[in-house]
Amino acid sequence: MSYRIVILTSSPNKDGLTAACGRALREGAAGAGATVDLIDLNSYNVGRCQACGTGYGTCRTEHRCQVEDDFQALNERLIGADAYAVVTPVYWGDLSESAKAFLDRVRRCEATAREASRLASKPCIGVAAAGGSGAGTITCLFSMQQFMNHVRSEVFDLITITRKSRVYKLEAIEAAAKAMVEYMRLKAAQCPVIVAAYSVRPE
Repeated sequence: MSYRIVILTSSPNKDGLTAACGRALREGAAGAGATVDLIDLNSYNVGRCQACGTGYGTCRTEHRCQVEDDFQALNERLIGADAYAVVTPVYWGDLSESAKAFLDRVRRCEATAREASRLASKPCIGVAAAGGSGAGTITCLFSMQQFMNHVRSEVFDLITITRKSRVYKLEAIEAAAKAMVEYMRLKAAQCPVIVAAYSVRPE
């Protein structure tokens, strides 16, 4: 079975660290046999959440965003995937503005659906890429983890990377994408190996 993986990148620098992370994820997932949809959010028109009405619009009642721009088509690609990854540069200890704009609107639509979230139980990877000082990666990953928890996705891995750690962390990111696809395959087969290889046992 071929799985479809969406990779979201969110930096205007096409040759920077974030883009390199996206390529590493693509290589890892494709190398494991997955079909990869690499989306550069900065290439699309996705505005911020407008908090329609008195705070919520159709995101609460119909679990769709009523603001018309490129969000709708991109969101369909995301929710149609079997798993996903988010790569963001670290700005002020947080996600990039393009990542926040898109993910905030996804969260409004899916978190309000609770258990019926269309991203529920989907494995995901978060990567925080700090190409400048290298600071702020932990708080950035915390924001990503909050999003993933709110939409009830299954966090597979959260990874930091800086200019100093670039060489070995790119290898780790590629390996994580490959491992996520293999995990999905084992999980679908209900293979007992999952218990030994991936489950966390309390001490």
